[in-house]
Amino acid sequence: MTEQAFGIDKIQLVKLLRRVAEGEAQLPEFQRGWVWPDHNIIGLLASISRGYPVGTLMLLQTGGDVRFKCRPVEGATPPPGTEPDTLILDGQQRMTSLFQSLMLGKPVETQNQRKQRVSGWFYVDMVKALDPQVDREDAIRLLPADRVVRSFRGESIEDCSTPEKEYAARLFPLSQLFDNREWSYGYEDYWKAKGEDGRKWWRDFEEAFVRPFELYQVPVIELGKQTERQAVCQVFEKVNTGGVTLTVFELLTATYAAEEFDLRDHWDNVVRAAWTAPEYRVLKEVANTDFLQAVTLMATAARRADAATVGIDEERRPRIGCKRKDMLELGLDEYRRYAPLLVRGFKDAAKFLRQQYLFDTKFLPYGTQLIPLAAILSMLGEHAEPAGAQQKLARWYWCGVFGELYGGSTETRFSHDLPETVSWVRGVGAEPRTIRDARFSESRLLTLRTRNSAAYKGIYALLMKEGAVDWRTGEKTETTEYFAEAVDIHHIFPQAWCERENIARGTYNSIVNKTPLTGRTNRIIGGTAPSVYLPRLAKNAEVDGDTMANHIRTHLIDPELLAKDDFAGFFEARQRALVEAIETATGKVVVAEDGYPATGVVDESDED
Repeated sequence: MTEQAFGIDKIQLVKLLRRVAEGEAQLPEFQRGWVWPDHNIIGLLASISRGYPVGTLMLLQTGGDVRFKCRPVEGATPPPGTEPDTLILDGQQRMTSLFQSLMLGKPVETQNQRKQRVSGWFYVDMVKALDPQVDREDAIRLLPADRVVRSFRGESIEDCSTPEKEYAARLFPLSQLFDNREWSYGYEDYWKAKGEDGRKWWRDFEEAFVRPFELYQVPVIELGKQTERQAVCQVFEKVNTGGVTLTVFELLTATYAAEEFDLRDHWDNVVRAAWTAPEYRVLKEVANTDFLQAVTLMATAARRADAATVGIDEERRPRIGCKRKDMLELGLDEYRRYAPLLVRGFKDAAKFLRQQYLFDTKFLPYGTQLIPLAAILSMLGEHAEPAGAQQKLARWYWCGVFGELYGGSTETRFSHDLPETVSWVRGVGAEPRTIRDARFSESRLLTLRTRNSAAYKGIYALLMKEGAVDWRTGEKTETTEYFAEAVDIHHIFPQAWCERENIARGTYNSIVNKTPLTGRTNRIIGGTAPSVYLPRLAKNAEVDGDTMANHIRTHLIDPELLAKDDFAGFFEARQRALVEAIETATGKVVVAEDGYPATGVVDESDED
């Protein structure tokens, strides 16, 4: 390819899909099979319905000296012997997903998020599609192959098995999208008979959802037929994405580039460059999309505030949010306005977390909670500095941690966190729902065994906040951690001793029997009883027993119970001490479940 051997064009989506159906566009045999799950297909359909870019296709003209074995796109049934005029090099997953969901004419065979095989039809909820406050992805659904949704008992709870039932449910089958005249007439007649203006409903839906598909044009790079085989293979290896959806950051980078703003350069050389100092290492894993979410939270909050200023009714004001849809609507002017505030906001978040004894990502309970925290601090500005404000922010933060509220889909919580927490800190609003929703049960302590849990990491931080020192050196844990002395969570009553005493694994492996110590201190402890290792530790540390006892108390442990090898007494007392520390941090009473023994046997299957 010594000279330019490709062309760039835009082709109407429906024409591309018809070429696929007729076998004019096929796949080279070396393409992998179709693997996209249903949620990826829904995301693709939603993007096209909004007119968003979904990436460029790369095609290869056939008929040259180089020939590849080819096959139709999955589901396409062109006449036998049909020879394609183009091969799809990049874009197989997208084209197959669109062809199957829009033109196949039979149930789509795909998989769900658990990678289980499912078969069904894609529908769009017309009511949700017309609601500007609903994400388009939430309006698109996959119904079973027989178009009947059933409960776990097999009872029908939603039936779209006939057009009339589709009309009644206002669920439009996407298989009818490019040939919808008969369905639309039936829909209009159905609702006219019900005394409603079905025609207006359809026209509104057609304009908002159907027309974008009919007008959608796909950018296409087409390699000429003279392209050499080696070049084709190299191009395929370099550009084929393997079905990975473009990120919001990539899409906005392309959008802002049209306005001569390099988003990637700004992220690398302005945003991340501001966090390189060691005191900001807790921000090490903040991703570019995390930063964009925080910026979007502030931008949407400002839009809502502006709407209130001009007297728009509350229910008609723009909502605060940071879902994919919201982020894609973030204007460059908004990014320029709020990005510098969020750079400062994330730095303030690192300072705040340091005050909570969270110094790096290793023991950060939730990386996601950094997003609303940075936005809250950015919006509060100097109002976050007083001690009272810091106490409120700490309470909100620890309720999120011990309520374990940031482990799943979090964008909706973020949208409430920002306005509610800011208003509460300023003294003009009620407690945010993150505080109201938080609930921690005493029995949860018995199931916290590894740092995979946010609450486990939270207890580690609370122990450091209590002033926990290493038993041998007497140094505070954050000091030994800073100087890389391998601080980690270790057993108090050693595992070997507990097994000899027939203590349940699930009990001795819980956080109640663990505490932060250096690796060297843990090696001195070994597998012996506390009554044996405590004198050995005191001798190695060159301190008396009283000093060693004081070191142990900083870990919320009664040294007398430890010295007597009283595991049951120790366990009950420390469980109570940890509960009190959590209650202090959250400002909420920990639930003590009736009849649940504080040192009861729990599931022993988890590893240390």
